[in-house]
Amino acid sequence: MTAQPEAAPDLLYSETEEDLRSAVRSLLADRADAPTVIAGIESDTPYDLRLWESLATGIGAAGLLVPEKLGGQGAGHREAAVVLEELGRSVAPAPYLTSSVVATEILLALGAGDGPVADLLGELAAGRKIAVLALPFAAPAADAAAAFTGTLDRTVTGVAEAAVADVLLVPASDGLYAVETGGEGVTVQPLVPLDLTRPLAEVTLDGATGTLLAGAGPAAEAVARGLLAGAGLLASEQLGLAEWCLTETVRHTRERHQFNRPVGSFQSLKHRMAQLWLEVVSARAAARNAADALATGSPDAPLAVAVAQAYCSRVAVHAAEECVQLHGGIGMTWEHPAHLYLKRAKADSIAYGTAGRHRETIAGLVELPAP
Repeated sequence: MTAQPEAAPDLLYSETEEDLRSAVRSLLADRADAPTVIAGIESDTPYDLRLWESLATGIGAAGLLVPEKLGGQGAGHREAAVVLEELGRSVAPAPYLTSSVVATEILLALGAGDGPVADLLGELAAGRKIAVLALPFAAPAADAAAAFTGTLDRTVTGVAEAAVADVLLVPASDGLYAVETGGEGVTVQPLVPLDLTRPLAEVTLDGATGTLLAGAGPAAEAVARGLLAGAGLLASEQLGLAEWCLTETVRHTRERHQFNRPVGSFQSLKHRMAQLWLEVVSARAAARNAADALATGSPDAPLAVAVAQAYCSRVAVHAAEECVQLHGGIGMTWEHPAHLYLKRAKADSIAYGTAGRHRETIAGLVELPAP
């Protein structure tokens, strides 16, 4: 009996996904436009918890990955990817990637029964709590097992969105713990990051107590799965960011005139924007392929994720750099949002593993190791 070929990945957006995109984009346009985001980071309070409540609870985005029986929407990674595309387009400060994707995926991988894992999943899906993994934002999935050493007492630097988290998922030698950030022995010290729209913090646990969610073996596998999903869907955020940069750059060069002509009509700028368009189209294919592979549980998901991250991180940085440069003087000011996109693109380029680490993963998966 011959084996059936695998179904081709679906890179198109369904009607449901487009409806979700419309709802999220409308919310972000109303509550997280550029002046609002800039004002937030200048006031040292980038997070608008009312925006998060509307996104997580009103639209139901926080529970997209969670089955309906556990209080979620019962959707999947493709829908979550659409939300991240829109969050990337607006660089809105929202703990969606860290809580609703990475932390949620870890808990789902642990297998929710009737215990604390199911309870925490229900809280996350309802938007009542925010959970983040207490590992550096730059930690790739390959390093997950190494984190399960030592005691619960530890200091972790560079934890994304720990400042707004209610629960920390902390690895230790005997398993994965859920630690309340407001509990005794827990200190969350904000850091000054490059990307002010996704703040980092130093987390110190000294005599803190937590709820054991799983032993070290199953927990390490669950964390690796969560980081894999985070890296795969981060590509969609990078895609949204690059699309905004391209769209805004084209709009500006149409309206900006020199020598009585739109600067966008100059051949050298046309070539630069055409090249960027080609890169963004390719990034969309890579990001959608990663989201579809995660959604379908494809055995090729690790390869699809590595390809998406290796490519999309570079495209996002290039798009943001072109956005700043082709805006001229206004692109270098704090009043214009271009700097937010460049900083987010740069920070994302090392999140969940650098492009170089992902290229090493690709080489290993296709058995073509680098020299």
